[in-house]
Amino acid sequence: MHNTNQNQLLGCFIGGMIGDAGAIFENNVPDNQGDIAITHSHWQTTDDTQLTLAMLESIVEHKGVFPEKIAQRFLAWFQQKRLVGLGSATLQALQGLQVGGHWALVGRSGEFAAGNGAAMRIAPLAFIVDPVWDRVLIKDVCNITHKNDEAYVGALAVLLTIHFISADLWTDNAALWDYLIQELPDTKVRDALMLAKQFPEMSIELFAANFGNSGYVVETVPLALFAAIKVKDIGFETMLQAIIQAGGDTDTIASITGQVAGTWLGLNGLPQSLLAKANEMKEYEMFEELVKNLE
Repeated sequence: MHNTNQNQLLGCFIGGMIGDAGAIFENNVPDNQGDIAITHSHWQTTDDTQLTLAMLESIVEHKGVFPEKIAQRFLAWFQQKRLVGLGSATLQALQGLQVGGHWALVGRSGEFAAGNGAAMRIAPLAFIVDPVWDRVLIKDVCNITHKNDEAYVGALAVLLTIHFISADLWTDNAALWDYLIQELPDTKVRDALMLAKQFPEMSIELFAANFGNSGYVVETVPLALFAAIKVKDIGFETMLQAIIQAGGDTDTIASITGQVAGTWLGLNGLPQSLLAKANEMKEYEMFEELVKNLE
């Protein structure tokens, strides 16, 4: 693991958890702007947070990133009925694992595998693997559920962004976009990031309205990263409220956005009102314990 402190690690994971649990309006945005409150009383994590935790558990227990072990941990959570809101590709992979399928073969392939299931849980690897030299390993972890180049590149974009920020390289937004565009393979995800770079002043809501906010990774990841870089100007909670107002796949978009913005802010930089709410959830303590034991 490269030089990263626990404040930054927890900022990433708890920030993602807050986004996931707080963005409860998926595809059902309230008509009244005043009804959008991240501190809503019915917070509930989904597979975005749960599969991130499952991956962290595997990494801590086995002291490294092993796709077979990660797949086994995903299956254990599935069999224990601990996963909520699974996408179709992830569900298919877990069902395949359940009947004895090999981890490298059960993932969905083809155009319907271009979902965000790999991108939403890739964050732990950003602090452990080398984003350049370990790309076969990164792709293997994605392939457990999503054997699709766009799904992989979307996940890689999230990983690269978190790694870039954690290495204290985020001097300005143009530098981040340039880094991603340089490092990513030629894909629709990369094209969408090139487009995002051209509209730095656009609001999150308008960006979503023009370029999409669905569960398609080509829309999810560019919107999440575009929103995350706004945190310096508008703050964490306003950033999440804008994602909710934009609609679509709000929990996953907010989760990825929260991971990225939380990496920059650190745990201590997240809003105290949201941290107090998050601290009431069992997942908060689970992340604390796992980060403490992450080598």
